[in-house]
Amino acid sequence: MAINDHSIFNNPGEYSLLGFASVVVLLVLSGLAVTGGAGKVLVISWVAFVAMGLGAWLGARATETSPYRLVWGYGLASGAMVTSAAMFLVPQAMGLGAAAGTPRIGGIGIAAGIVAGYGTHTIGHRLTHVETSFDTTTAAITAHALSAGLIIGLVYASMPTLGLLLGLAIVSHKGPAGYAAARRLVRENNSATALLVPAAGVGLTAIPSALVTVPANPAANAIIFGFAAGIFLHVAMDFLPNCEAGSEIDEVCSLEEHSHDLLDELRTHGVASTVLGAAIVVLAWVAISA
Repeated sequence: MAINDHSIFNNPGEYSLLGFASVVVLLVLSGLAVTGGAGKVLVISWVAFVAMGLGAWLGARATETSPYRLVWGYGLASGAMVTSAAMFLVPQAMGLGAAAGTPRIGGIGIAAGIVAGYGTHTIGHRLTHVETSFDTTTAAITAHALSAGLIIGLVYASMPTLGLLLGLAIVSHKGPAGYAAARRLVRENNSATALLVPAAGVGLTAIPSALVTVPANPAANAIIFGFAAGIFLHVAMDFLPNCEAGSEIDEVCSLEEHSHDLLDELRTHGVASTVLGAAIVVLAWVAISA
């Protein structure tokens, strides 16, 4: 049977095999999560997998990239992430810091997370200019997924009473990220099956770290929550729709006529989508808390 050239299942190679292996490992870890009582992290891990997988599938099959779709995907995700981190992680970090004697400990964790997020993003960008045998797009997204999963697991291990809303909002960017990454891979004649690795990446580290017993130390937990808040705030800000010259959205717009006017229009869409993403999290919290 012939396989469409734009299918994410075309030309399976080294990265594709690694992707399928990652899914197998995630299935094994899922069994451990069920027996170990890490149900929330298990749900978050598979939602992240399905979101990125679906985004990658749609991106690989798309005949053209819609700038409106990218802007709304990024805006909704970033708005949800900023709001979730500000509503759930930051207060926890500051509260635990206060319980430890000073809320500034949580603030140190937040600052460290933002700086670490910026540092890893910048260094990862530099790697794109180095000639290697690895696909830098997939490597960068995988590194982020693994680190995000580690933080998610530690956060839920430290505070198992947290609800699902926080984790689901944190991984809300996986769909648009998978879509954009798949479009980039297809344009470079690479197989998007490589994205199975970062799709499974959250669960590969979140489940083991969630099963670790974290000491009930308010100072340590304040730093963990603060660091998580900083990381996710950095990622959320990085996903804010950038409709400026030279951005990824500008590259898509350049394929059309009147790209400058289109960028101006997309800026309004970027603000609207971000506000809506934030509002969805607030309304969901109000509905759950009612």
